[in-house]
Formats: sequence, structure tokens, C-alpha cells
Amino acid sequence: MYELHDVVEMKKPHPCGVNRWEIIRVGADIKLECQGCDHIVMMPRRQFEKRMKKVVEKHVED
Repeated sequence: MYELHDVVEMKKPHPCGVNRWEIIRVGADIKLECQGCDHIVMMPRRQFEKRMKKVVEKHVED
């Protein structure tokens, strides 16, 4: 469904106005980095799955 370095869209936008987040850590908690202002947020996986709308860009390994 989602993996490390995927860009996801959340249901509510960040206060900076951007609604795109990059997943920078996956585990029991998910760490996200805002694509607009580089703010980092960490939340439990269950909360992340409730708030995530869709995967915008899949990370492609070379």
C-alpha cells in the first residue's frame, strides 16, 4: 500500500498549505516530512492510516 519514500496525500492540508508528505520512516510509528516547509511529524501507524487519503508518487529504486 505505501512504502518508505512514497509521497502521500493526507485528508487535511498542513498549515503551510501543502498536502503532500514524504514517508521517511516506517515502523510502529510513521515519520512524515512536509513537501512544502520540510516540517517533520511522527504519528502512530493506526492514526496515519486513518488520515492518509492516497499515495501520490511511488518511490522507484534504480
